[in-house]
Amino acid sequence: MSDTPPDSLIPYDEIVQEALRAVVGRVLGQIEASGSELPGNHHFYITFKTGAAGVSIPADLKARFPDEMTIVLQNKFWDLAVGDTGFTVSLSFNQVPAKLDIPFSAITAFVDPAVDFGLQFQAMDEDDAHETHDEAENDGQDAGDSLATPAEDGSNVVTVDFGKKK
Repeated sequence: MSDTPPDSLIPYDEIVQEALRAVVGRVLGQIEASGSELPGNHHFYITFKTGAAGVSIPADLKARFPDEMTIVLQNKFWDLAVGDTGFTVSLSFNQVPAKLDIPFSAITAFVDPAVDFGLQFQAMDEDDAHETHDEAENDGQDAGDSLATPAEDGSNVVTVDFGKKK
């Protein structure tokens, strides 16, 4: 019998990533429904790939952040609109207002430091969201490691990795 598990024909990693991104959508949807009022000390750091499909940001921001950008939703944001595939928000950058359209598939991190909560994602193109794979392309873990491991800094950030056992 082989120690190597068979390749999965079910894209578990993509399914989990999609489900976790739905958490971001649900949280932002609740904020939108409350009139964009953040309860208590909650605030969000959202990191996303600026070159991902569907991202729309002003050209000057794209030039300053050609790969990845983190925005903060705390005090000064408006026009938050959440849809099934992403969200739109207006923010001020150096006192210049800007509208950003961000698909959930472009998000690489979501953090609420008020409650020490965070999620990290693998960036994926919307075209690749349901692509079939011959083999998982994730970084592998040692055989003794668990699939969901807490971040080493003691926070509640969980990284999910479906790497092959060796």
